[in-house]
Amino acid sequence: MEAGGEKVKNTILVIDDDIMNIKMAQGILQDEYQVATATSGAAAFKILDKMTPDLILLDINMPGMDGFEVLEGLKKKPETKKIPVIFLTAEQSADLETRALEAGAKDFVSKPFNPSVLKNRMKQSIDMQMYQQHLENMVSAQIEAIMKYENNINHIQQEMIHAMAKIIESRDGSTGEHVKRTSRYVALLVEVLQKDDYVKRELTEYYADMLCRAAYMHDIGKIKVDDAILRKPGRFTPEEYEKMKLHAPAGGEIIRNTMDKIEYGGYVEIAADVATYHHERWDGGGYPEGLSGTEIPLGARIMALADVFDALTSVRCYKEAMNVEKAFSIIEEEAGKQFDPDLARVMLANKDVFRKQLEEFFPE
Repeated sequence: MEAGGEKVKNTILVIDDDIMNIKMAQGILQDEYQVATATSGAAAFKILDKMTPDLILLDINMPGMDGFEVLEGLKKKPETKKIPVIFLTAEQSADLETRALEAGAKDFVSKPFNPSVLKNRMKQSIDMQMYQQHLENMVSAQIEAIMKYENNINHIQQEMIHAMAKIIESRDGSTGEHVKRTSRYVALLVEVLQKDDYVKRELTEYYADMLCRAAYMHDIGKIKVDDAILRKPGRFTPEEYEKMKLHAPAGGEIIRNTMDKIEYGGYVEIAADVATYHHERWDGGGYPEGLSGTEIPLGARIMALADVFDALTSVRCYKEAMNVEKAFSIIEEEAGKQFDPDLARVMLANKDVFRKQLEEFFPE
């Protein structure tokens, strides 16, 4: 190691209760290393509070804390657990050497020291530690670069998803605000559900994150619906309604076909489920497949509540916005019919959260 053209010496801590052994080690090492010494484990830990050596030479047989106890203490502290340790002992035993290596020592040197052997073992341990640290730094830098790259890609993908969703929504005159509002209601539902005992095992952090992202895509299937139907200011005829219903399975198909190569599989499946099944009903009377109860994916059940809450409380071309209390009463009436009763219960138990958000969307 160089500093201003002058080689910087590595620091060695020698821990041994025998003063003669310490002086011998100092004599062997002082020309090439900075040497600190301690005659007990307790004294060594006081020194380690003030400095971090590049290597520790540790006697096994000491009064008080023996070498194994000192090593155990070193491994427990984040600032010392990676310091390479070479055990020193006058006892030559294969079992003892095995125990030392299993405890985490990097090497094992017999006393009395052979100067060249000791120096060679120390150099190997320090070089190996430096190489390992270099590799760890390289891996950390690569992980950081990959995460930054993935975050940038995720951001670009999410912006593309938002843009696509807004373009689709603008076809029926809502200019994407429905997407924004329903996605926010989904996020609020996820938040209050995570505080409740319901579906704790199913509503993992990963699922919750993917669902909040997937909410933007729930109506993407509308891209396949004719403008004449999508923009109709009145109620649909039975034939028009059947065509409109096709947007649900079309949405799932579009997501699987177009996003499978650019998004994580977990996200694609959740987004496709939400798009396909958010018009299913708890009692089995929905579409496109007439699923009922927990046959309906959780994300779609959550999306259904958010979607209907926004439909009730916002202006549409064929209706005025409904009073929020009336909207809550309809959700209560439909619990166990249109909606998952447990999800509806949690939503109704947190009316203030949704009322406050609605006021932010539609300030008077």
